[in-house]
Amino acid sequence: MNVTGTDASPVGTPSAWVDVPRLQVRQFADRALAEVPELARQILDAICQEHPRMPLILDEHGDLMALVGIRRALEDFVQHLVREDGRRPHLHLEVFQEFGRGEGLHGRSLNSLQAVYRLGVRLAWRRLAEIGQQVNIPPPAMYELAESGFAFLDGLVDESVRGYAEAAARQAGERLRLQRKLTQAILRERESGGGGDVAESLAEFAAHAARIGWALPERVAVGVLLRPSRECVAPAVGAEVLLDMESEQPLMVVPDPQVAGRAEQLRRATNGWTGALGPAVPLAEAVKSLRWATAAVGLMERGLLPSVGLLHCTEHTEALVLLPPEELIGDLTDRCLAPLAGCGPTQGRRLAETLLAWLETRGGAPEVAARLGVHPQTVRYRMRQIRELWGAEVDDPDRRFELELVLRAQRLRGQLTEPIR
Repeated sequence: MNVTGTDASPVGTPSAWVDVPRLQVRQFADRALAEVPELARQILDAICQEHPRMPLILDEHGDLMALVGIRRALEDFVQHLVREDGRRPHLHLEVFQEFGRGEGLHGRSLNSLQAVYRLGVRLAWRRLAEIGQQVNIPPPAMYELAESGFAFLDGLVDESVRGYAEAAARQAGERLRLQRKLTQAILRERESGGGGDVAESLAEFAAHAARIGWALPERVAVGVLLRPSRECVAPAVGAEVLLDMESEQPLMVVPDPQVAGRAEQLRRATNGWTGALGPAVPLAEAVKSLRWATAAVGLMERGLLPSVGLLHCTEHTEALVLLPPEELIGDLTDRCLAPLAGCGPTQGRRLAETLLAWLETRGGAPEVAARLGVHPQTVRYRMRQIRELWGAEVDDPDRRFELELVLRAQRLRGQLTEPIR
């Protein structure tokens, strides 16, 4: 006979209850069921004494959920004994799922709940053993009943674990929703205003942040990430970093980015990801950091910036300043480098590299030659050509500045060779 719906006897071993006369089984079950209400109350009283902090919640009928759950569990367990069709009866275990949900929603572990269940089973078994003696149930059957009782306990724990997992998933989903709402508020474009606008923004952030326990930092950096694949797992950035995985390009808001150890934390968390982290800015100006990070990611996708790991915008300021305004730089390049139009590609590139090296070093032929890895006499020859092509413009501070801008932009695009450092 299957007492709990999960056979506690070894496979192939008949249940000891098969040899117990049905009338005797019925007597045992009737006595046990008659005592269930009082036994449930005694168990709850003992649990409250052992675990005084256990919350007692009323159901929709005004009854204690814990008392209802204990009573139904006892009834379900005892009624297994008198079923003759061998089918598993319907178990009223929803309340135990609710217990698990309650523990999860209140941030407690399941350890105390399992201790409560064990105490209840121990007290119930003590009374069932007394009833078994009163109606002369053979010891082997009672031993089997004890094993079934602990198997039933495992079932209650499983239900609570299911409820606990549901609560945890619900809380995680709610936190992600609130976290995304906070992220969107922080990164929303705002018109430039005075101190009052900043104060209003911070008050709005504080209201959202309080709901997820996020402490408002003074400064933040915003990161834009590129998904390595559709099925990728979110980077484990930690609870203090806001993460929005629902955006087309995942976003993260990093508090106090210059605090010791933060850079290493982000490097580890984003292993396998690529993206860019904008500069640190005041919290109310986070959208500025987002603009830098977005521009950097655009350059990474075009192959103009390294696409390995999390790029820090502050380490690539020159590229971010010179590369994005392509039309302006393009027009300026055409005007500044017009004297090279009559030169061949190779000669034009060599003269451009020599001019840039001279503008950057402001040194003589030996310094420029060392930077280019050529002979000083070669530099002198090229500089004579440069002066013939540009004339007095190379001595004008404004023209030199424009020339250096366009030539640096060309080098960033790979059109000119990097100098020897």
